[in-house]
Amino acid sequence: MQVTETLNEGLKHEFKISVPATDLDAKADARLVDLKDKVRLNGFRPGKVPVSHLKKIYGRSVMAETIDQTIRDTNTQIFTERGFKLASEPKITMPTEKQEVEELLSGKSDLTYTVAIEVVPPIKLADFKSFNVEKFIADVSDSDVDDAIQRIADQNRSYSAKGEGAKAEKDDRVTINFKGTINGTPFDGGTGENIQVVIGAGQFIPGFEDQLIGIGSGETRTLKVSFPKNYAAANLAGQPAEFETTATLIEAPQKTEINDEFAKQLGLESLDKLKQAARERLAAEYTGATRQRVKRTLLDRLDEAHKFEAPPSLIDEEFNLMWNSVRAEMDSSGKTFADENTTEEAAKEEYRTIADRRVRLGLVLSEIGEKNKISVTDDEVSRAVIERARSVPGREKEIWDYYRNNANALAQLRAPIFEDKVVDFILELANVTEKKVSREELYKDDDEKSAA
Repeated sequence: MQVTETLNEGLKHEFKISVPATDLDAKADARLVDLKDKVRLNGFRPGKVPVSHLKKIYGRSVMAETIDQTIRDTNTQIFTERGFKLASEPKITMPTEKQEVEELLSGKSDLTYTVAIEVVPPIKLADFKSFNVEKFIADVSDSDVDDAIQRIADQNRSYSAKGEGAKAEKDDRVTINFKGTINGTPFDGGTGENIQVVIGAGQFIPGFEDQLIGIGSGETRTLKVSFPKNYAAANLAGQPAEFETTATLIEAPQKTEINDEFAKQLGLESLDKLKQAARERLAAEYTGATRQRVKRTLLDRLDEAHKFEAPPSLIDEEFNLMWNSVRAEMDSSGKTFADENTTEEAAKEEYRTIADRRVRLGLVLSEIGEKNKISVTDDEVSRAVIERARSVPGREKEIWDYYRNNANALAQLRAPIFEDKVVDFILELANVTEKKVSREELYKDDDEKSAA
């Protein structure tokens, strides 16, 4: 066997390999000898079929299998000897001319092919003991509990009809009938009867609820609004519309007394039990937020500490996945890059930077896991599937069967479990210091991102 490296540029390599016909023929004959004891041919006793006869019948197919296996074995040997870790599947170029293929399958010519690969660069891992990570911790205060219970009370408040001649105010509930038109023409979904609208709740398209302020029972108004550009129905997105709207009932919100009786309406024994449940839920939310913030900080630290050239093919693949998703979302919403105060070129550059970071972090996490024998067990994946199934009551079997029969879906479940295990491993080595913060400070980054 002769191996010649014909390309060595960065992470890209190409080799030209030549395997003598005599080697292929010997391997093919060995396969035929093994086959002799397994085939049954008329006129021959089991195990007594001459190899020469088998060669006439199965020679071409056996040689094709031999060539395929030889290529796999040869490539593995080349990559292993050089310590290559492949970033993607190797690209193999074989003879295509009919005469060349015929001579190869008949054992008359050497096997000559090229293999092009892209490799993962060697990754020198940082000293995780040098990492300093600040862990924000927020305690659940009594006021947090009170605010949470107040929100529950507001969501469950009752309404009572206002007196004759009363006008609708903010937070009032108005029952309406309406007929919508665009350029004087009715449209699907533009008509409604006995629809309840809480003014200020933001349930309807912008501007609709505000124009109900001051309306009285029995009064008819024409509300003029425009559908948002990102409205779900593409035929309505960005369109100006008019709604002939009649109010049939005006109701004012009633103050909900937060007491034991209110707690019982929610299925709890007492107000104290309601407060305990609210505190536990908030504590779980804060713990989750703390975890996400620490993880984000740690990933940023890993990104800073591991700068290397990521395989271009992996970056392209990650970028294309993100970009196709972005374009699909923009097409469905009717948004443009100008609406986002950017250009397509600038957006592409931003997403390619994100793709590069994701690929590098993925390779770093994989390297950490491999070096430290961190893996995800089948039991851990099964528990994750069970949790998913429990989250959709009534469809447990459907969810279970979906994951059991979908390898890609299982891989998507396995990936975050692996990532969390690697993060926990690093945190055990890093210098983690806890800092007590308020709820507002704990969620500050998320709030700023939401505002952006």
